[in-house]
Amino acid sequence: MSSPVSRATVESIVRDVLRRRSTLSGDPGREVELVFDSDLALALKHEMVEVGRKLWLRQYVDGNGGNVSCRLGDEWVLCTPTLTSKGDLRVEDICLVDMDGRQVAGVKRRSSEMLLHLAIMKAVPAARAVIHCHPPHATAFALAGKVPPEGILAEHEVFVGPVAVTPFEMPGTQAVADLVVPLAARHNSILMANHGLVTWADNLTHAEWFVEVMDTTCRIVILAAQLGVPPEKIPPISEKGVDGLLNLKKRLGMPDARFGDEQPSDASYAEVEQDVTAVTDLVMKALTAPK
Repeated sequence: MSSPVSRATVESIVRDVLRRRSTLSGDPGREVELVFDSDLALALKHEMVEVGRKLWLRQYVDGNGGNVSCRLGDEWVLCTPTLTSKGDLRVEDICLVDMDGRQVAGVKRRSSEMLLHLAIMKAVPAARAVIHCHPPHATAFALAGKVPPEGILAEHEVFVGPVAVTPFEMPGTQAVADLVVPLAARHNSILMANHGLVTWADNLTHAEWFVEVMDTTCRIVILAAQLGVPPEKIPPISEKGVDGLLNLKKRLGMPDARFGDEQPSDASYAEVEQDVTAVTDLVMKALTAPK
């Protein structure tokens, strides 16, 4: 059944409402309940479950490893629980924490890696979603203390760009966050030695894309080496070609430290678009449902 209202109209209304919404006031417990049970939170929980399933199917997480988080407004963050396989993740498993990492909702205990996620979100306003996982080929680079060469694959340049690597620190500690945060503003994908990969983006789906692109890039570089072309010998894309790819990235509204002062505005990129899409999807679903 088609909706009598166009998606563009609904999206325009949603965008206006979200930009003018005010913070809930009154009883703090009631505020948390309303936030955690809101339509927007439900949409993000479903997306988080789907992202976890994709990570598990691609073998980017093993056992109960990996963790996923997503901003819910300015004060709250949805996150996956500890000791739960991402392949078994359910909507009711998702936790809610404040920006200091205190769990305020959810039946399971939050991930122990939230210090890292929250540190990135605080340091980089555009980081609305963070994923930590263990994709095999990217983690192999982390074990070697190496990053893939820059400027060799078009998709990598557009979606990921330059990659950083940090020394090992104990997972779940502030020390890990202290190593990653100084790099997060210039890198949306960071390899952690003897540990894995962390990516951030404006939404959960994009952060998961970056994981896929990172592992694919690392896998291709490894395969090229098996063909006799080591990383340092891979012919790079021309400077003109890289400039063209960065222009495409800018048109897509995706930030990159290489843009310098010409960064796309993160007000629409990171803070609004995620909510607009999620709420619009819910409204359109309601409008088109059979009566």
